[in-house]
Amino acid sequence: MNNISKIIIGACSCFSLMLSTSGCIEETIPTSLILEEELSSSQKSSEALLWAMPACFNRIGVISSNYHWDWGYGSIMHIRDIMTEDFAIATSSYDHYTAWQQNVSQGSNSIYSQFFWYYYWKSLLAVNKMIAAVDTQTASDAQLGYLGAGYAFRAFFYLDLARMFEYLPTDKTNPVTDAGNDVTGYTVPIVKEGITEEQARKNPRVTREEMAAFILSDLNEAETYISKLPYKEKTLPHLDVVYGLKARYYMWLGDYNNAKTYARKAIEAADVTPMTEQECLNTTTGFNDINMWMWGAQYVAEDSGVMTGGLLTWTSWSSNETYFGYAGAGPYVMIGASLYERLSDTDFRKKMFKAPKGSSLEGATEFVDPLYGNNLPDYASVKFRPGNGNMSDVTVGAVVGYPLMRVEEMYFIEAEAAAHINSSEGLNLLKEFMTTYRDPNYVSAATGDDLIEEIVYQKRIELWGEGQSFFDIKRLNMSVTRGYEGTNFGDATRFNTNGRPAWMNLTIVRLEEDNNPALKGWNNPDPSEAYSKWVEPGSEEE
Repeated sequence: MNNISKIIIGACSCFSLMLSTSGCIEETIPTSLILEEELSSSQKSSEALLWAMPACFNRIGVISSNYHWDWGYGSIMHIRDIMTEDFAIATSSYDHYTAWQQNVSQGSNSIYSQFFWYYYWKSLLAVNKMIAAVDTQTASDAQLGYLGAGYAFRAFFYLDLARMFEYLPTDKTNPVTDAGNDVTGYTVPIVKEGITEEQARKNPRVTREEMAAFILSDLNEAETYISKLPYKEKTLPHLDVVYGLKARYYMWLGDYNNAKTYARKAIEAADVTPMTEQECLNTTTGFNDINMWMWGAQYVAEDSGVMTGGLLTWTSWSSNETYFGYAGAGPYVMIGASLYERLSDTDFRKKMFKAPKGSSLEGATEFVDPLYGNNLPDYASVKFRPGNGNMSDVTVGAVVGYPLMRVEEMYFIEAEAAAHINSSEGLNLLKEFMTTYRDPNYVSAATGDDLIEEIVYQKRIELWGEGQSFFDIKRLNMSVTRGYEGTNFGDATRFNTNGRPAWMNLTIVRLEEDNNPALKGWNNPDPSEAYSKWVEPGSEEE
């Protein structure tokens, strides 16, 4: 038995039976009620509250660290990617994400739904404490900067929540609940600083329009104050990130003029440029250096996930090239075969994935350890390298950054927004980015809807593994196709949808309904097992 097998079996044996497909929720106290008495603690150092916000990204165990998908925001990014056709995972007994891959136990009684709800509301508790701690009438300039960061964090989390929980039409579920309520366009409750217990227990889901007004108010406040932030660390948002959040926000709303404007503002305000081929493919610093991006999360050696063996970390689940992580032990992360095969061989991003045997790029991908790389499956990712290329020492290999926002995303938002307004401008922006930064031989003559699809496709390649494709697929009512000849998705995950998948309308955990009666009769429908698996023609299952 190899070392990674021993580590994982030792860590998992005590709780493996709890990860059945029934996914029962933990009977713990819901954390979504941010009460006034809790906010009284915000009189502590506002600087300490500032740094509590980025610390949320790597928090493990919001439900229990026994669940090895409960390791923070990176895990939520991972799950969003699993819900697409972009991100395949090799079948393995070490894979703890099968419920999301197989679309089982996604209803309100599931612990998997609980994870989303608890993570975001615990994070928002920290953010609301930060905002409540600053009195704009008496605050110093530095404290006003902290406040700006707080508003940016809150907008970031609520923009995620709104887009994940908003019910949009699907091919398999009915938006009308048993109580007769149509939940189309409803998002989540709004919880702000200073909310009372009584208000929290009578706090309904709000419409897209109400949520949009709330998020925009926070983004405007962030824009007002964030330039006063005295710290330059990339774990904190700055003005370029606020502009980037506005670009994402306006794309969600279909306001393409403003999306285009703020994407350009973000590009111009950013202190980074698109990563080069050498930076992307570097075996020691490839996609683990926070300085390459507008905003990111960062591990340090003292993080709980690192100190407890590195299993509950970004590197463990996103880098195939380790001896200490999960991905390298069997549930290898791979690009979907159809996405890979469509990409031009002259686009260097194709070398971030292991080429299939016999293909023209076989052997073109550089591995940290060539012998190790030879054993990886076709289409396996090497995008996210272990820290310093160290495959074995968790205190080095797991101490990495991972991206929350990159300037490259802004170029694609700008191009898509422009394409919705004027095809020729959108195409020119796409060609300019691609030929300058990714593929000198790139050509396209797409127009209309085909151009939108092409821009989003290139964006999906660019942001593969970064948790963003989910939002574009849901927003644009795109289908997910995992069942096809040559697919590298496991048999139990080969679902083909007609438009956005039903599982992209997340359900609110039942415990929240119990504590907030205003939600009863207003939950999203359970999408679990709504789709039949695609079966390959000629197989025994056909």
